[in-house]
Amino acid sequence: MKTVIEAKNLSVRYGKNEALKDISFVIEAGDFIGLAGPNGAGKTTLIKAIFGLVPVSSGEIKLFGEPLPEFGAWEKFGYLPQKLSTLNPLFPATAEEVVLLGLLAPKKTMKRINRSDTKRAREILGKLGISDLKKRMLSELSGGQQQRVLLARSLASRPAVLVFDEPSTALDPESREYFYELIQKLNKKEGVTVILITHDTSYIGKYATKLMYLDKKMIYYGTFDDFCKSDRMGAYFGEHGQHVICHQHEHLHGYEPELHGNHKHKHEHD
Repeated sequence: MKTVIEAKNLSVRYGKNEALKDISFVIEAGDFIGLAGPNGAGKTTLIKAIFGLVPVSSGEIKLFGEPLPEFGAWEKFGYLPQKLSTLNPLFPATAEEVVLLGLLAPKKTMKRINRSDTKRAREILGKLGISDLKKRMLSELSGGQQQRVLLARSLASRPAVLVFDEPSTALDPESREYFYELIQKLNKKEGVTVILITHDTSYIGKYATKLMYLDKKMIYYGTFDDFCKSDRMGAYFGEHGQHVICHQHEHLHGYEPELHGNHKHKHEHD
């Protein structure tokens, strides 16, 4: 498998505070990582370090085999924030225009929308089953609909890696389930590598293939199967805590959302 992200002995300090200490891991193409840990554990700091947004105190990061300072192919990464903080929901744009914004950013020259861009935007809206929203204003959409439009924007430039920061915080349970199944399908069917920050360690076990649990240090990184068999993790979390996390680690046997335009989801109620 191709390595997409590698960290060796990574540490990050904010003044005297050590946010991350001696973290090492490898993320391979096609992984679905549930990145979990308590508040203040360093989850967001790790993502910022991967994106080069905070200085690294020691250690190194490689992206697609290149040292972070030399990496420039940022179009390979897509990011979906926790909320619409990066885009005002009252911004006077339609769903289609929001997706087109995702195609402008990677362009190095001639930052204009062309016919090919419009075709791509409509294609990805169709894959996510929200073609019917393309001419709707963002401000008119529900939280679940807005989140899927942002996902479409993230996918527009065909990223190899998608990073999510607590994407389901504003969603009701039904919309959350649908959204996670959609991400899982992108991972399984299209090979998109997924890193999903979450506080809900037990729930993410239903979808992710690997668990990365941080508490400033790397507490655990590996498959859920190995986690559930680990006496060390049983001692760390307690038998009940380990059982709760492992209980949701099961394959989905029910409905899976379609990644094409014939899916009829009830957008108005999510």
